[in-house]
Amino acid sequence: MQQHPAQYGVLFLGGVVFGIGLILSGMTDPTKVLAFLDLAGPWDPSLAFVMGGAVVVGLVPFAIVRRRTSTLFGTPLHLPNRRDIDRRLVLGSLTFGAGWGLAGFCPGPALVSVAMLVPEAAIFTAAMLAGMLLFEVLERLKRRRSN
Repeated sequence: MQQHPAQYGVLFLGGVVFGIGLILSGMTDPTKVLAFLDLAGPWDPSLAFVMGGAVVVGLVPFAIVRRRTSTLFGTPLHLPNRRDIDRRLVLGSLTFGAGWGLAGFCPGPALVSVAMLVPEAAIFTAAMLAGMLLFEVLERLKRRRSN
């Protein structure tokens, strides 16, 4: 699919704004994230407000996008249509949550932290990429066996 050249600038700007938001909200600070996840210790509820605010801000654009068939640049808009909860979704969610709870990073904040030269974020990102690569290899093997 052909991309409109202006899309790259918009995507880059969106990524910069998202990254700044992650920094300002404290989502790039693993100690703050772990304090949010530690319900038995000194719980820090501030990230719940950050996530809730993100959901509220996202409601309007998502409602608008659901009614469209193309992007603002005229390229086709493909939205996911699956709504079922299956084994893969549950296992993936558990894996994501375990990684977030162990490291205090999730993918977006980790990439922002890598750009800020945080060594722990680089280790997390390398492990995340290795996991993604392993998944792809296993999926290809699974497809070959089923054919």
